[in-house]
Amino acid sequence: MAASIDVLNPDRPKRVLMIVANPAISPTTGWPVGFWAAELTHPWYEFTEHGYQVDIASPRGGAVALDAWSDPRDASGYSAHDLISMGFLSTPALAAQLEDTPAIEDVDLAAYDAIFLCGGQAPMVNMVNDERLHQLIVAAYEAGKVVAVVCHGTAVLLKTRLSSGELLVAGKTWTGFANSEEAFADAFVGTRIQPFWIEDEARKLPDTNFIVAGRFKPFAVRDGRLITGQQQYSGAAAARLVIEALGV
Repeated sequence: MAASIDVLNPDRPKRVLMIVANPAISPTTGWPVGFWAAELTHPWYEFTEHGYQVDIASPRGGAVALDAWSDPRDASGYSAHDLISMGFLSTPALAAQLEDTPAIEDVDLAAYDAIFLCGGQAPMVNMVNDERLHQLIVAAYEAGKVVAVVCHGTAVLLKTRLSSGELLVAGKTWTGFANSEEAFADAFVGTRIQPFWIEDEARKLPDTNFIVAGRFKPFAVRDGRLITGQQQYSGAAAARLVIEALGV
């Protein structure tokens, strides 16, 4: 990666802070939940291939965990095709970053050009109402940084308010995990998975434009400095929009 940094950003490589959820227990299923692997690893790959420096943090810090079905090594085989995640998890120096993440309160936000919130099942439990995380998002956005959020991580946008009191998504077009995808997932496992559906809640908000594309198709939206991705197949697309917004 050093060569790409020298070529693409010889003076100062762009820096992105990726934020993943801390482990939780789902209130609806009782399952241990975490973040979705591809929503970290695929954007990470896009950023580092463009010479970006990427750091990983979590709201509380410490060890973080994957949603089991997102782990390509999981016995379910659900994500066995995800070679990018397999490569990340099989590289000791990269996998070690998941064992001791810094807490967001210990991060120097001024050092970063963008923040990127990953999704998974845990954000619906422990990120949606996390005021410290909301404040970090607002601080980044109001400082002129790019803010990207994907999949179930977009639950935070239902409640994140600017210092004016207005929702960050007011007047903006954005996306997140779709009702059609929630219904498919529930039918696949035979039970209700999420405590609420993001699309339902987003459509209750005034003065915002929540849109979705095809079920489990890559889809990301840029509205100024806010970038959102629909689900786990949209992380790389969202990362490319971040790169576009930062001018490569």
